Amino acid sequence: MRVSSNGKLEKVYSVAIDGPAGAGKSTVAKMIAERLNLAYVDTGAMYRAITLKALERGNFSKKGIIKIAEESTIEIINGRIYLDGRDVTEEIRKPSVDEKVSTVASIPQVRKRLVEIQRQMAKNSGVVMDGRDIGTTVLPNAKYKFYLTADIKIRAKRRYEEMLNKGINSDLEKVEQELAQRDKQDMERECSPLKVAEDAVIIDTSHKTPEEVVNEILDYIKRDENVL
Repeated sequence: MRVSSNGKLEKVYSVAIDGPAGAGKSTVAKMIAERLNLAYVDTGAMYRAITLKALERGNFSKKGIIKIAEESTIEIINGRIYLDGRDVTEEIRKPSVDEKVSTVASIPQVRKRLVEIQRQMAKNSGVVMDGRDIGTTVLPNAKYKFYLTADIKIRAKRRYEEMLNKGINSDLEKVEQELAQRDKQDMERECSPLKVAEDAVIIDTSHKTPEEVVNEILDYIKRDENVL
């Protein structure tokens, strides 16, 4: 339990949202966190931050990446990502980071370090956390677990349009190929692979708006009268 700003006791619980790239996890998770007045934690952004630092240092050896993960500080403040005190929210979305982040995320020592940070974030306050192994590894005891998925062509189109909106030129076919490769890497890695938690609710977002997905998740959570 925690005490709210108006002095009332509130339940502290976690919402885990997993799924592949382009399924809408981040957008939906942010909206859910805002609706439920919970902290939002984008775990993928944390791996991206480590990837960015490794690229900037020009040291992409396994040993070098592990050292970076161990020595770096990562904070999420008001939805912004800070790496060693520097706001890298926009930089971590560069295509160069997209290409390498799965490699970084597959290193067990890196995952162990970041999972420790993620669990600490959820320890004393309610959170909405999205990623690829939240419901299975990071927060296996999360009260609510959801797995968002979508057709790869639709996911590729979403990512492609997102890049165009940010002024990043790309090719739709190339984006789809990169997503397929990333799916393969994430699902086949030995440490905490992408998979559906046994007790997760699966939602196909292919033909749904973010608002429709959010409402579906909230309707599920509202069934617990002790929460809402």
